[in-house]
Amino acid sequence: MADVFVPGTVAVITGAASGIGRAAARHCARAGMKVVLVDTDRIKLDDACAEVVGIGGEGDAVTELVDVSDAGAMQNLAARAEARWGAPALLMNNAAAFVTGGPGGILDPLAGWKRLFDVNLFGVIHGVMAFLPGMLASGQRARIVNTGSKQGLTNPPGNPAYNVTKAAVNAYTQNLARDLREREGSKVSAHLLVPGWTTTGDNVHRQGAWLPEQVVGYMAEALARDDFFIICPDDETTSETDRKRVLWNALDIVLNRPALSRWHPYYKDEFAEFMQQDLPPDWGG
Repeated sequence: MADVFVPGTVAVITGAASGIGRAAARHCARAGMKVVLVDTDRIKLDDACAEVVGIGGEGDAVTELVDVSDAGAMQNLAARAEARWGAPALLMNNAAAFVTGGPGGILDPLAGWKRLFDVNLFGVIHGVMAFLPGMLASGQRARIVNTGSKQGLTNPPGNPAYNVTKAAVNAYTQNLARDLREREGSKVSAHLLVPGWTTTGDNVHRQGAWLPEQVVGYMAEALARDDFFIICPDDETTSETDRKRVLWNALDIVLNRPALSRWHPYYKDEFAEFMQQDLPPDWGG
């Protein structure tokens, strides 16, 4: 089991004012880490920081009001953070935007597409570009966790813009992980966090969903194993169900089925039968 949350080291978390990011900040504080909380909501950010200080102590947490879609602002953030405490041992690119899918589908307004790409994809890229050089130069064991989505893995209909950005985060993080693995002398690794149904923000908690703390706890255990894919279940969807859905989606390519055949009327019964089958034991079945 690898040490992840090491006392005295630094965590930088975007989207830290609420939800999974805030829960991660609390987890880091309990481990004795110094925490840089990054978000765009000043009121919620200050409240989250006060909570983290209450756990870790005065001087162990700072806030940064930064929009991750601004590359220059992220570079400046990295400079300030590293001047204060040094390079982070944990960079969690967690900030995300969500624009509800409209009736136009693929033809939904272009502004929504651009905003989602700016935050969900380029926010991740900006975070890596800003912090990775310092993390590599530090020579310390460090991790980058990018928050993806199951919608980026199985591509359900209803919000194509969000799906596409999260699919891009998946592809980007896989490439990042390979680069870091092959880079001589690198002690930095990359990981993809894929939450299940999670109660975040100001949403009312519903039966079946996980709380952010459960997601972070699951993430911590997976990081200790050095897992790349951290695909969280919830109280409604098991890990086996997730694996079957991902496998069916991949088989669309292998078997040359229609795109997103899971939602194709012709394949409705076949998909239902597939979901009732057991996976081979070495596939997690």
